[in-house]
Amino acid sequence: MSGKFDDFLQGQLQDPGIRREYEALQAEHAVNQAMIDARQRSGMTQKELAERTGIAQADISKLEHGNANPSIRTLQRLAKGMGMVLKIEFAPEKAKASIMK
Repeated sequence: MSGKFDDFLQGQLQDPGIRREYEALQAEHAVNQAMIDARQRSGMTQKELAERTGIAQADISKLEHGNANPSIRTLQRLAKGMGMVLKIEFAPEKAKASIMK
């Protein structure tokens, strides 16, 4: 984040209610972004990934845009379709605090 948006976000995060909601959504956003990044690194379009996994392209789009919650099994299918493995990690809360500045 940078510039005006970062300033705006930091201002909004001063509100405890907004901060709680923002923090609650961070894991979902991270999963969505990880799916997009992995697909792009693999050089695949959503359509190509759909063909390899049997998951509808529209469903892949919904997952990437945060309009659906994928199961672990779905994430594994997506990873396999990209020639990858799914890795889930638990990290200390200190790492989360550095994101929030």
